[in-house]
Amino acid sequence: MKGLTLNQKEQARVETLNRVLEGQLRVNEAAVVLGVSERHAWRILAAYRREGAAAVAHGNRGRRPANATAEDVRRQVIELARTRYVGVNHTHLAELLAEREGLILGRSTVRNILMRAGMESPRRRRPPRHRVRRKRLPQEGMLVQIDGSDHDWLEDRGPRMTLLLAVDDATGTVPGALFRRQEDSHGYFCLLWAIIERKGIPLALYSDRHGVFWHMRRSRKLEEEESGSKRKPTQFGRAMQDLGVVQVFAWSPQAKGRVERVAGTFQDRLVTELRLAGASTLEEANRVLWEYLPRYNERFGVPAAQDGSAYRPLPPGLELAEVLCFKHLRKVARDNTVKYNWQTLQLLPGGDRLSYAGIVVEVRERLDGQLSVVYQGRDIPTQEAPPRRSVLHDGNRNQEHHLSPEGARFTERVAALLPSAEDSGTPTVPKNRRPTPRMQAYWDAVQEAKSRGLSLRAIARELGISRITVTKYAKATNPPVYGGVYAQSDRDRRLTKSLVSSP
Repeated sequence: MKGLTLNQKEQARVETLNRVLEGQLRVNEAAVVLGVSERHAWRILAAYRREGAAAVAHGNRGRRPANATAEDVRRQVIELARTRYVGVNHTHLAELLAEREGLILGRSTVRNILMRAGMESPRRRRPPRHRVRRKRLPQEGMLVQIDGSDHDWLEDRGPRMTLLLAVDDATGTVPGALFRRQEDSHGYFCLLWAIIERKGIPLALYSDRHGVFWHMRRSRKLEEEESGSKRKPTQFGRAMQDLGVVQVFAWSPQAKGRVERVAGTFQDRLVTELRLAGASTLEEANRVLWEYLPRYNERFGVPAAQDGSAYRPLPPGLELAEVLCFKHLRKVARDNTVKYNWQTLQLLPGGDRLSYAGIVVEVRERLDGQLSVVYQGRDIPTQEAPPRRSVLHDGNRNQEHHLSPEGARFTERVAALLPSAEDSGTPTVPKNRRPTPRMQAYWDAVQEAKSRGLSLRAIARELGISRITVTKYAKATNPPVYGGVYAQSDRDRRLTKSLVSSP
């Protein structure tokens, strides 16, 4: 081999073979130095006499490995990673190359090609952390872990539901649980209401960073973490502040492992209980759940390290209905009206104030759907506002089909003061209300996206509308209409009433 370069080990072999040829070493002695048998030492010596130093080098030297990636394939992978698939992590890129480009390469092969080209994966992986098992708090009620478990609880016998679960950290018992169609603030309000009615107010709640508990926009995350500014609380967080409950947020599923393990136990045992009971609806599932909770607590509960309870009684004069509700600030219009969802409320003059125009009031929506307006801690009397002229004009223009909601209400009030249709011979005005084409389209699109399992944030991003609008249409059981109160199914109303009144 011309231009053959030997490494240190091969050079040592050449020196040993030269000493044999010069008579300084015998072949059996050279075999010991080379670390081979005497017969193999004779073979090496014969090959050295024929080929020289090339006989010492490995036979595959200079040859391309059979499993090596071709150079044109390497260049193609690098070019695709920089153009068409820019920003794709290495694992995903290997899958895309096999599916769309016909390049079947392993993840490690793709990673080696890109790393040698100086292209690191855009996905950052956190280093593993050392975790320590946390001790239980010593007394019942000091810490309650809450979480939602989305599962096929009814095994295709009914709708898919989410179990809202609360677990006491000290005893491992379940002070409250509730089935809901989805994990939302309304459901957690009902769950906490039941816990307070049975046990009292806990000292702290341990939860994940679900949107119900944790309010943060992604674009402001780094800014708020660096500045240390106080985060705006969610509706649930504001209620916890009013009750004096400390919120603790978990940064990993392992941190709230107690409620995670209880949810796994429920997915194993409660599913069987629901099947044996023949539950196929949300109401039936909740009845089976509440009957099962005492048996679960007796079977899996452990005694607390300290006797007594840290649950606090509800302070006198504090109404849960005024705390566990939705509160929104609204600016009063010049005609003393405020809008909330699809309803317009007319503020009536009080004894100490004739006009509220221009001030900011608080609109409260209770769990049963009732609305109230509060200013400086005092309730303002309200009524449903009369319709605008433009709404009446649209209603008259479309009267041959259906009146608009506000136009229908106004017409009904006027018709009550006029002679009946039978006496006057005029036809009665239809009372049916229909949503606008935009409302109908929004509701259809949101419901279709919900059926595909998309989150509210994903639906808002896909449809290009705000998440507040998506939330309204997702909660509405029917297409909303102007003038209607916040849509809530009779099923949820019955569930809230039974939950609050249950022992």
